[in-house]
Amino acid sequence: MNRITIEEIVKAVNGSLLQQGSESYIDGVKQDSRECEAGDLFVAIKGDNLDGHTYIPQALENGCRTLLISDESRMPEENTYGGINVIKVNDTVYALGELAGYYLGTLNVKKVAVTGSVGKTSVRDMIYYVLSEKYNCGRNMKNYNNLIGLPLSIFCFDSSTEAVVLEMGMDRTGEIDRLAEIVKPHIGVITNIGMAHIENLGSRHGIFRAKMEIAKHIKGEDGKRGTLIYAADDEFLTRETTVGPYNQISVGKDGKSDYIISSIDDFGIEGIQFSLEHNEEIRKIKVPVPGMHNAVNSSLAVAVGNILGVTAEAAEKGLAKVELTGSRLKIVSGKSVRIIDDTYNASPDSMKSALKVLAGSRNSGRKTAILGDMYELGAESSRQHFGVGVFAGNLDIDTLIAVGEAAKHIAEGASGGSLKTLYYKSKDDLINDMDQFVGSGDLILVKGSRGMRMEQIVESILKY
Repeated sequence: MNRITIEEIVKAVNGSLLQQGSESYIDGVKQDSRECEAGDLFVAIKGDNLDGHTYIPQALENGCRTLLISDESRMPEENTYGGINVIKVNDTVYALGELAGYYLGTLNVKKVAVTGSVGKTSVRDMIYYVLSEKYNCGRNMKNYNNLIGLPLSIFCFDSSTEAVVLEMGMDRTGEIDRLAEIVKPHIGVITNIGMAHIENLGSRHGIFRAKMEIAKHIKGEDGKRGTLIYAADDEFLTRETTVGPYNQISVGKDGKSDYIISSIDDFGIEGIQFSLEHNEEIRKIKVPVPGMHNAVNSSLAVAVGNILGVTAEAAEKGLAKVELTGSRLKIVSGKSVRIIDDTYNASPDSMKSALKVLAGSRNSGRKTAILGDMYELGAESSRQHFGVGVFAGNLDIDTLIAVGEAAKHIAEGASGGSLKTLYYKSKDDLINDMDQFVGSGDLILVKGSRGMRMEQIVESILKY
C-alpha cells in the first residue's frame, strides 16, 4: 500500500479529526485488531455480534496509532497510549469504502469488476491469470468480496500495480451498487443469473436487477466508453436487456455471441478443452480446471484480456496456469481415495456442474457424491433440492449421500433409479458411518453451502 496522509483520510471519509497524533500518515488499513501494527489505520466496525470499538486497546497495544471510529464514547484517553489520531464518522463501513475508492483513484490501474450468481471467484482468478501475462495484476484477497473485504483488498495494491480484477458479491439489493460505486470499473463482467440469494431477492428477475447494478458505474479510461461483458443466456443476459452507455460483449454457445464456444471436451477432473471463435478466428483452448461450465468462465477471461491488449497466445498461456482460490473443484488425495473438494459454497447450478465433473471423470473405483444443504433458496428450496437429486439420478454415478435438513429432498429426487441413495440428517451420523461408504480407488465429490461446513466431511474421508 502507498502511504496516505491523515489529512487525505479525513477529507476522503468526510470525517472529523477528534484527536491529532504524532503520525502524519498511514501505510496499512486493518479491521482486525490482532493484525494491527505500527503505521496502520484501525477501522472499528460494529457488527451483529461484535463491536470493533471493544478492540481499540488491542490495536493500540500492537502499535497502531490511527483510529477510524463511529462511537465517540469509546475513544481512548488522550494520553493513555501517547499521541494518536482519532477520526470520527457516522458509519465506519461506509467510510472504509469511501477511503478505498479514493485510494484506488490515486493508482493508475485498469479496473475490472466481476459479479454473477455462480463462478465469480473462478472468473476473477482466470482474468487475473490472463492479465498477469501482460500486467502486474492484483485481485481480491481470498474470497473478500463484500463491503468490508473488497475495500481491504484494495489497500493491498500500490503504485506498482497496473491492473486489478475485483469480485463483487451480494445477498441483497444495493450491495453491488455500492461496491461498483467504490471501484468505478472500466470493465464489468457478469457470469450468469442463477438462483443464489433468491430468498432475499424474490425472483431471478430480482437477481438480474441486482447484478446489473454493476453497469451503472462502468466508465472507460480517459473518457472512452467502458465495456460490459456477459455470458449470454437468451433470457436475462441479452443485448437488449444489458444495453447502456458502454460497449457490450457477449460470450456464449448460441452461435450469435461475440465469442462463440463450441466442441467442448470434458476430461473430468483433468480439465476441459474447447473451441473459441472471435472475429472469424477459431482457437483451441485447454484449461486445467474441471467442469464444462469453465469453458464460459475462461472465455469471459479471454474477452477481458483482448480488450486490455493481451494477445490470444498470451491468454492461453495464462489460462494454462490457472489455480482457483479455495475449495472449488479442488482435487485432494487421501491414502486410497481421491476427493473433489467443492465445499466452498453451493447453489443449484454449481451443484449440477460439480455432479457433471464427477460423472465425467475417469476412475477405476466407485463414484460417490456427498451433497449437503443449499441455503438462501427461500420458497424454492424444496423444489431446487429435489431437482438436483433428479439430475444426479441420470448421471454415471454409483452412490449419492445427502446430508442435512433440506438435503432430504435431494435424496427423494434421486431415489427410484439405479443410483444408490442414502440420507443422513446430521454430518456427525454420516461421519460415524463413513467406513461403510469409502473404499480403495473411490472418487468422492463433497459439496454443500458454506454454512454446512462440508470440509469436515472431507477431513474425515482423508483418513481412509
